[in-house]
Amino acid sequence: MNESNPSSNSRNLPDFKQSVKLKYVKLGYHYLITHGMYLFLSPLVVIIAAQLSTFSPNDFYVLWDQLRFNLISVVICSTLLVFLSTVYFITRPSPVYLVNFSCYKPEDARKCTKGTFLEMSKSVGTFSDGNLEFQRKIVERSGLGDSTYLPEAVTNVPPNPCMAEARKEAEAVMFGAIDELLAKTSVKPKDIGILVVNCSLFNPTPSLSAMIVNHYKLRGNVISYNLGGMGCSAGLISIDLAKDLLQVHPNTYALVLSMENITLNWYFGNEKSMLLPNCLFRMGGAAVLLSNKRSDKKRSKYQLVHTVRTHKGADDKCFTCVYQLEDSDGKVGVSLSKELMAVAGDALKTNITTLGPLVLPMSEQFLFFATLVGRKLLKAKIRPYIPDFKLAFEHFCIHAGGRAVLDELEKNLQLSDWHMEPSRMTLHRFGNTSSSSLWYELAYSEAKGRIRKGDRTWQIAFGSGFKCNSAVWKALRSINPDKEKNPWMDEIHQFPVDVPKVARI
Repeated sequence: MNESNPSSNSRNLPDFKQSVKLKYVKLGYHYLITHGMYLFLSPLVVIIAAQLSTFSPNDFYVLWDQLRFNLISVVICSTLLVFLSTVYFITRPSPVYLVNFSCYKPEDARKCTKGTFLEMSKSVGTFSDGNLEFQRKIVERSGLGDSTYLPEAVTNVPPNPCMAEARKEAEAVMFGAIDELLAKTSVKPKDIGILVVNCSLFNPTPSLSAMIVNHYKLRGNVISYNLGGMGCSAGLISIDLAKDLLQVHPNTYALVLSMENITLNWYFGNEKSMLLPNCLFRMGGAAVLLSNKRSDKKRSKYQLVHTVRTHKGADDKCFTCVYQLEDSDGKVGVSLSKELMAVAGDALKTNITTLGPLVLPMSEQFLFFATLVGRKLLKAKIRPYIPDFKLAFEHFCIHAGGRAVLDELEKNLQLSDWHMEPSRMTLHRFGNTSSSSLWYELAYSEAKGRIRKGDRTWQIAFGSGFKCNSAVWKALRSINPDKEKNPWMDEIHQFPVDVPKVARI
């Protein structure tokens, strides 16, 4: 995401306290109502079962004695019981469990310090002195540290971006993450029934999903999807798609692979808006194993509670704020517009306003709704009440797109340094790994021993389109960091490190 200039309001996230659109509040409650049949029937079934559990054998005998002489009552009661039971079991969604996940950690030879990056950019010989200075400022204030990773094709002198090297990078990331995941879960490749892969900018033929099917010899009827061009929020789109597929394909596993490819998407031109991705994006990827088998609940880490997707693509300004194109010299890159922060803020505000009714406690909803009614209907001059999402979630995984974005989100959502730590440290240690960054952040919280049974985690990501997507997870067990294998374990004692919040250019 773009580092912002305070001189332009369009480059800052909008203040969430200034305006809240009623239509998005209504959308949240509409979402709640449309999914409410199960929410209504579940407690009803529990109440009936609890009441019946208090009956003694004599109570059942008296009830039967009363009913056996009243055929109409028997038929009505039986029909109602069968109907409610049928509706309950038909509308009840299958639980979606996250059995485990893994994040790819490249070999040390792929590490690239900020100094190395700047020397590499200079040695290419295509960047002007002004743009080399621009990259230096971006890198110094980006929030990235000196241990991020870049593929060999980019760091070579001269660089060697080609299809063969891009495939080499993709295979290293995908197979590295999946190999570790399969070892963690002891799941056989033939047991995987659903495969969803997302990579925004690299879409070879055969597809990345086909490469995985071929490498692991997945079964012939595997349901395979390859998502491209969907930006940094595509990881949660993949989770949402896998969730929907698991509702209609019982007793199976879904493998989700999220990554980005750097090799063929390095920009060698001099358009400043297209140089930003070079400075922020780094090598990485994550593999996630989901299951709808109730028998997997005991060994799974999390259960998926909610997914909420927001798409602003109907607005031209939102659609073009992250745009792949050729510059005046014909060199292809991704341009990040000056409007990006404002667009991201609007999409985020829409998403969390929709999510609120699903997750916030009633006390927060009442205060929010009361001030909204006062402003919209009574025309009272009061500021909107911004709910405290810290009452709904214990952990926050916010896409590590850039330091300025994280600074603004911390302020607008009124989060503490502790809540922002996983995102900041992920940006510092691994850079912006696009759609996989959320999993490095969750892995950080696990490595710190912060995840306890019952904890709720909010993952939120935004990307081209423009889209903002959320996923809410509930921990099914406490995570013991001593028994975990993730990319942080060998160095978690070194974190957090001090990263200044001032990120202006």
